[in-house]
Amino acid sequence: MRTVLLLAASLSLIGTLAANAQTSSTQPAQAPAATPETAPAAPETAPKIQRFNVVDVSELPQDTQKQVEQVMAQSNDDSLKQLRSTIDATPEAKAALDAKGATSEQVVATAMGTDGTLTLITKKKS
Repeated sequence: MRTVLLLAASLSLIGTLAANAQTSSTQPAQAPAATPETAPAAPETAPKIQRFNVVDVSELPQDTQKQVEQVMAQSNDDSLKQLRSTIDATPEAKAALDAKGATSEQVVATAMGTDGTLTLITKKKS
């Protein structure tokens, strides 16, 4: 079973989403070579998103629904707005939502699978 990511942790996926959405071909400036004494620790890289999946929270097992409810309780409006904005700017994510008849406004959490599937968890307005 996928682990539901806390929204704050999900926001780290925004960089990956944004990178996937970019079509710029510019090369980043190269940093000067670091010596072993000054070399930073290797950064954790975000997993590469291979595909998107959209699931409504009501379709999840009860235990997972509880995890999503906890994520929703801990999230703030700014982080949700940022996540939803990034989803809207990512054609593949937007298309996956459209195919399910959902919008980014319904996304309440995300989960990243080990196979590269980013699941967008939605909740219908009550």
